[in-house]
Amino acid sequence: MNVSVQDKLFLDRFKVDEVSHLRIIDNKKCIDECRDQACLYLCPANVYRVEKDYITVNYEGCLECGSCRIGCAKLNIEWRFPKGGYGVSHKFG
Repeated sequence: MNVSVQDKLFLDRFKVDEVSHLRIIDNKKCIDECRDQACLYLCPANVYRVEKDYITVNYEGCLECGSCRIGCAKLNIEWRFPKGGYGVSHKFG
């Protein structure tokens, strides 16, 4: 049986805080200086998207894996775990 990433992500549950635990420090640096824009491709939850020459952060679906922080060549992502009681919970561990 072939199970897609989207099917697996459906099993995750999120308790979303009003304040993001992710932040792009300087969006201009992302658009003007970062050729690879790795955050757009490394994030398994597609948290980062380009909209009108601006990278948006849809933190509500973050899996808290840290791929974006590690993959950002410009060290331009501020990444923290969500505050206690918030964030992702995985149905099967």
